[in-house]
Amino acid sequence: MKITFLGTGTSQGIPVIGCKCVVCQSTNKKDKRLRVSVWVKTADKSIVIDSGPDFRYQMLRAGVEDLDAILYTHEHKDHVAGLDDIRPYNYILKKRIDIFATERVQEALKREFQYIFSDVKYHGLPQINLHTITGESFDIGETAIIPFEVMHYKLPILGYRIGDFTYITDAKTISDESLEKIKGTKVLVLNALQKEDHISHLTFSEAIEMADKIGADMTYFTHISHNLGLHEEVSKELPAHIKLAYDGLTIEL
Repeated sequence: MKITFLGTGTSQGIPVIGCKCVVCQSTNKKDKRLRVSVWVKTADKSIVIDSGPDFRYQMLRAGVEDLDAILYTHEHKDHVAGLDDIRPYNYILKKRIDIFATERVQEALKREFQYIFSDVKYHGLPQINLHTITGESFDIGETAIIPFEVMHYKLPILGYRIGDFTYITDAKTISDESLEKIKGTKVLVLNALQKEDHISHLTFSEAIEMADKIGADMTYFTHISHNLGLHEEVSKELPAHIKLAYDGLTIEL
């Protein structure tokens, strides 16, 4: 299995025109973070977790020539806004894309992309197969997907375990029940927004504490705000078993 970070930033973490902060002005490509998303290539399937506003460029940049499924963590726009851009995959690959989401997230997609779900169809619309996540594990091709709940302040959202890989973004708290589902994970991806307190995201210190609690062999931090600081400087503050992810980073399991 190959994991490629399509984006590791947040809407607060992308370069902003006119911004003079050290991160936005950095020339290090590891400080250039698009909205958070990850591509998982299994033995037989190509899966993306979340399709934010940068989805089209991320897929082009990473050279993703095939797409079978998108898993959604939650309905916030920085995680779903790029759904329309699956159309080239429909056209070139001549297939529908499987979309996996909870009923609540599906309702949000139907509001945001009403034309996809309309009874009136016309040529070129995104073609999808919608699948409901109930909390039970499910298969995509030969690979088992284990969803589990984390809390984004008061909003329950999903993390995913795929074999020895676990992906968590936008979490503030994780229940003991969910922690049990990801016990034994070898590679963990976890959000670490900034050093200052935040109501709905793990802070840098909280993410380190959570990573140690989960105990993966290696943890990569994602969903990084520019408030966290420069990649090279922040990396020096991390223990050997935790690293900052960056756009384009690829790891294999």
